[in-house]
Amino acid sequence: MIARLKGLVDVLGDDWAVIDVNGVGYLVFCSSRTLSLLNIGEAVALEIETHVREDHIHLYGFIDLGERDWFKLLTTVQGVGAKVGLAILGVLGADELVQVIASGDKAAITRAPGVGPKLAGRILSELKDKVGAMALGPAASQGVRIPAAEAPTGAPGSSSVSDATSALVNLGYSPSDALGAVSRAASQIEGEADVETLIRAGLAQLAPADVH
Repeated sequence: MIARLKGLVDVLGDDWAVIDVNGVGYLVFCSSRTLSLLNIGEAVALEIETHVREDHIHLYGFIDLGERDWFKLLTTVQGVGAKVGLAILGVLGADELVQVIASGDKAAITRAPGVGPKLAGRILSELKDKVGAMALGPAASQGVRIPAAEAPTGAPGSSSVSDATSALVNLGYSPSDALGAVSRAASQIEGEADVETLIRAGLAQLAPADVH
């Protein structure tokens, strides 16, 4: 099973590239975001997801592990095949997907070709509870609480949003609820807010749910 290819970009197409690895050309399907970073004749290393079917073997290439992980997660949703998964990744990066799904922004997902309102709703519904763990990295999925200052960098959604989300998780909120609140708060603040501001705004978003 091929997991990674390192070679020279030989040919570029609308949704694919041929990567020359020591004289062997591999046809790799990619998102438009990844393809925009490739140049013919230049060296590249792509993370690969291999799909084996009865009638074909397809390679899907990604510029980093974050994009590949999102592709694998998106294609677990009924109705999201490889083509639609790549289309979504072409219009929304990993950081954007975390916030879009957490905040329930259906319109943002329907920007991707082949994604209508019904499918967008299914994606939001099925991935809502998974996106918080992705934003916080492996520690969240293992139930480990971590200080906001130590929130993982390089993971999908890392930044002040991820740090603020981690802080709310430390206060006892679920990753999905915390990320949703912080993402909604961030969308209402002009410019880039610092972690402390996002924590306060996130708590304000969650406050109504605490009133009985």
